[in-house]
Amino acid sequence: MEPIQDTDDLSAYLTADEAIDHEHPVVRETAARLAEGVADSYEYARAAYEFVRDTIPHSADAGDPRVTWRASDVLRLRTGICHAKAHALTALLRAEDIPTALCYQRLTRDDGSGHVLHGLVAVRFHGAWHRQDPRGNRPGVDARFSLDGERLAWIPDLASGELDHPVLYAAPHPAVLDALKAAPDRPCLWKTLPSAL
Repeated sequence: MEPIQDTDDLSAYLTADEAIDHEHPVVRETAARLAEGVADSYEYARAAYEFVRDTIPHSADAGDPRVTWRASDVLRLRTGICHAKAHALTALLRAEDIPTALCYQRLTRDDGSGHVLHGLVAVRFHGAWHRQDPRGNRPGVDARFSLDGERLAWIPDLASGELDHPVLYAAPHPAVLDALKAAPDRPCLWKTLPSAL
């Protein structure tokens, strides 16, 4: 799959917005802590990825009903679904001037009842985009930070209607963000997350 930027302006992948609030003190403090002692932007990106993947539980895995969507809240409350964790990682990377995009997969729901959008990110290194999935590992899921071949949580099964969306978004897709913002809790969110873009 060849990624498609939703804008030719690379600086758009460094901006802050209401969800990717990388100017917030919580994001800045976390980024500064992660940057201590790292050799370069690649090592920082790996550290930020592993921090989000490993220290912020996916709310479904943890049984946490809270819904977060703003990066600073994900970092402060230490919870979120894949989309929220992607927002947090994007903010941490952009805080250190690493161009980062939001991207999506259409996957089969865990219970088999249709499809749902899964959120991940793409980082830009050496003139190319590299997708990363900070969702959080669990039995059967072993995602890793990699610039040498993707190590995502899932590979879509095209025969079952799953797919990789090729567009790299500078901001969260409105359909996803609206669902996150409107949901009073995660069980409700599970019913309202979009299945397609």
